[in-house]
Amino acid sequence: MSSPVRDDVPLAPLTTLELGGRARHLVEAPTEQAVLEALRWAQARGVPAFILGGGSNVVVGDRGFDGLVVRMTARGRAFATEGGETRVTAAAGEPWDDLVADTVARGLAGLECLSGIPGLAGATPVQNVGAYGQEVAETIRAVRVVDRRDGSIAELAPEACAFAYRDSAFRRAPERWVVLAVTFGLRAGGAPTLRYRELADALAGDAAPTLATTRATVLALRRRKSMVIDAADPNRRSVGSFFTNPIVAADVAERLAARAAALGLVPAAADVPRWPAGPGRVKLSAGWLIERAGIVKGQRAGAVGVSTRHALALVHHGGGTTAALLALARTVRDAVAARFGVTLAPEPIFVGTTWDAPAGDAT
Repeated sequence: MSSPVRDDVPLAPLTTLELGGRARHLVEAPTEQAVLEALRWAQARGVPAFILGGGSNVVVGDRGFDGLVVRMTARGRAFATEGGETRVTAAAGEPWDDLVADTVARGLAGLECLSGIPGLAGATPVQNVGAYGQEVAETIRAVRVVDRRDGSIAELAPEACAFAYRDSAFRRAPERWVVLAVTFGLRAGGAPTLRYRELADALAGDAAPTLATTRATVLALRRRKSMVIDAADPNRRSVGSFFTNPIVAADVAERLAARAAALGLVPAAADVPRWPAGPGRVKLSAGWLIERAGIVKGQRAGAVGVSTRHALALVHHGGGTTAALLALARTVRDAVAARFGVTLAPEPIFVGTTWDAPAGDAT
């Protein structure tokens, strides 16, 4: 192969959690050709291949990954005007926040609320990354992929990506697709998106917020929650939000709100935070549920714990294990289920372990 395959490589330093074991094999993929070569190499040897980006949304098991890790390092951005909008195509290995900063500096609206999110551009369609009122699905115009079944390269239109809340065809079928590049359609001179209340409130004193001030405000909000990678932050070892906000039927949300009021957690049922999420569906706040279930910011279980700034973030304080982190995550999940009857779902991708792996098993 054009890139050397290394054996027995530690994975923890390649993730923001800094947890997990070693990869049996690892190869850097700085080009599309390198990705294809890596996939063929793994197939010829009968070993699984896992695609690794920035490691910011990955939980690696303590036993590591018994296969080939393909680390996406391809860089590059290209801008073009098409159909009345500016298209920017980013290679999968482009650092996401660098791309966002570039688009904001160019006066291109559409990604500004996604500032400060760690990781690489190629991961954004997998999770349908979103924050502060924007999701990448709103601006994605094409995703360039490798189909693992036959090694062919294709450009997928948005409808083929089957985007949903923190979900996509790529997440549902990771064994099929590898994202090589993503094309976004942005609005030259467009106004910032201010549909998220916390962001809108933070900018309320600005009569005409710009893309730049919106980005700066998002970064400040994220920093206050330890959601920006900072080497000096004791909460830095995390995957950000560990759980997604649950989307439930409207009647389930009503019953939950009534229960919260009956328990004295809010003055009235109407005070429970929730948002419309489609016909007959309601999105709840996972962070709110976690805190009202008795989970306290800053609580610890040895070397892992809950962030001191955000109940949705589970953190590794150093010297811990993935098994301990998952045990804590299940404790949080079970506390919410016991109090509210809603089961939280994890947001990160699990490698060499599973969400419900018993302590000490397959991790």
